[in-house]
Amino acid sequence: MEAHIIADAAPGTERPDVARAISITELFTIGVGPSSSHTVGPMRAAFAFADGVADRDDIASVTCELFGSLALTGIGHATDMAILLGLAGHQPESVDPDAIPALVAEIREHGRLKLAGKIDLPFLEAENLLFRRGQFLAGHANAMRFTASFADGSSTEETWFSIGGGAICRAGEPPARVNFTLPHPFSSAVELLAIGDETGLSVGAIVARNELAWRPEAETNAFLDAVRAAMLGCISRGLKGEGELPGGLKVRRRAKDMHQRLLDRGPRSDPSAVFEWVSLWALAVNEENAAGGRVVTAPTNGAAGVIPAVLKYYEVFSANATPEGSRLLLTTAAAIGFLYKKRASISAAEMGCQGEVGVACSMAAAGLAAALGASNAQIENAAEIGMEHNLGLTCDPIGGLVQIPCIERNTMGAIKAINAAYLAMHGDGRHIVSLDAVIETMRQTGEDMRSKYKETSLGGLAVNVVEC
Repeated sequence: MEAHIIADAAPGTERPDVARAISITELFTIGVGPSSSHTVGPMRAAFAFADGVADRDDIASVTCELFGSLALTGIGHATDMAILLGLAGHQPESVDPDAIPALVAEIREHGRLKLAGKIDLPFLEAENLLFRRGQFLAGHANAMRFTASFADGSSTEETWFSIGGGAICRAGEPPARVNFTLPHPFSSAVELLAIGDETGLSVGAIVARNELAWRPEAETNAFLDAVRAAMLGCISRGLKGEGELPGGLKVRRRAKDMHQRLLDRGPRSDPSAVFEWVSLWALAVNEENAAGGRVVTAPTNGAAGVIPAVLKYYEVFSANATPEGSRLLLTTAAAIGFLYKKRASISAAEMGCQGEVGVACSMAAAGLAAALGASNAQIENAAEIGMEHNLGLTCDPIGGLVQIPCIERNTMGAIKAINAAYLAMHGDGRHIVSLDAVIETMRQTGEDMRSKYKETSLGGLAVNVVEC
């Protein structure tokens, strides 16, 4: 049954302005699984709220209400744990993934938490963490309302939205850095290509020049290298993981066994070995994500395996791979990710999985094409192909868990991205469907898609497969 109950609106909250300046550090963030919008974002929002009210020593209680997709699939996405951790002063970038179970268990066992790590308060989930299933707030499908009550009878309330990729915004606040000046601002692929024609810069170089508005080049390169290391580190950890993934579906981790079989096979000229390795790398990342491990939002956690797998493909199977090529892959992918964030959304709760795995595929295709020496026109074509063949992809996770079909879907996205890059490079960049047109089509498709197919677990595989 599709939920249509609309709760009170969040005034002043609209889609971010297309002119908003976005940094690569916003697109690629290092956090924890299993979901950027349902775990990372809520943890950040809870932390921000707690940090803002913890300066009053007469605070008596805090309550969090979850709406929309957060309410419907929050348990499967560990949103409840994320809220507890955020209120207790933990952030996704710094919390130890291995320590999370014990931290949450202590709060639940004692029915108390230290707000922002400072103020000891009673906190019973049945009373203080409320899932408003079937209720959606105007503004975004991932909404949270925090309330702090004080000893004098007063209270303060804030509504926050988790808008995709771990990004959050508070209701009523304008988007950050709308008027921030960049050397080469762009809000469409047409503008991006025009800048390249005028300056002679590649897509990735345009992003690198823009990043100078935030920090020196050396710092951006260090950040890119850290993102690369985190992505490859996640693959390595995923190849070692064993047993069942948490959540009750009894999904067994497959990457370790698959890895051993590929190693036992030894060197092969069979072309199938290439896509088996790429699929393995994507599988490893998303199993690690589903287990709550350390991952890079790329651009989301649910789609975190696509770009790392394609990056690994470039470094392992490309004859002339270089560290500079890996950076170019990431900066070019970021340029495409910016366009989706500006002109549509990377939130599955708004767009379905086309906004996550589809966007990751588009980004990875463009990045790989750039690293392999493609022209800007070919890069734009690769990004367009990557999305065109993911249009309409629904988000229907079984049990609300980022496992089925999410894990395997990343393997498909990675393979499609590589295919898209090579298809584009066989042409001269001229093509019928533009990247801007396909992004707009994705946006319209997402808006037309019924909510039961957009990360609510009310339709599709989520209701047609018996949980076991």
